[in-house]
Amino acid sequence: MVSTFQNYTRYLVIILFALFLAACETVPKDTASSSSSTSSSSTSSSSSSTAAVEIQDGVYVGSDTVEMLAIDVPDRIFFAYDSYSLTKAAQNTLEKQAKWLKANGSVTIAIEGHADERGTREYNLALGDRRANAAKDYLMTQGISSSRVTTISFGKERPVNSGSNKKAWAQNRRSVTVRTN
Repeated sequence: MVSTFQNYTRYLVIILFALFLAACETVPKDTASSSSSTSSSSTSSSSSSTAAVEIQDGVYVGSDTVEMLAIDVPDRIFFAYDSYSLTKAAQNTLEKQAKWLKANGSVTIAIEGHADERGTREYNLALGDRRANAAKDYLMTQGISSSRVTTISFGKERPVNSGSNKKAWAQNRRSVTVRTN
């Protein structure tokens, strides 16, 4: 009787261990590098070239998640993987925001920094902070007073897209400008 119980216990442990290993898999099947070149995208089929237009060099350039701070003033900018450097598109958006903020001198804003799901919570909070501050610093170079801008990092805690793929990650690597008054 004891040996039968031991056999059942062994099988149970093996099954639980296999389930545990299966649950620990965190790398999605779509693990291709997010920094594909546009030249290789142009040789792809038409369905994949549509995706290449939305993500270029790891930065989301589509428009389906871009909301507006004001009419014709996007409220968010996007970043490359593991980066807080401002792209030319991000600078153009921040210039529009600065122009609008200059015309609306009583408005104060908060810049929220966000990251994708990859990486630790602490790392992504720090990266979100660097992204928010990069946007704030750029607005300051455009003549916006630092007293009108606060920053906050949400890291990976508030994704705009809960997917676990290149498009979702690119949409979640962002900073968002919100009015505080």
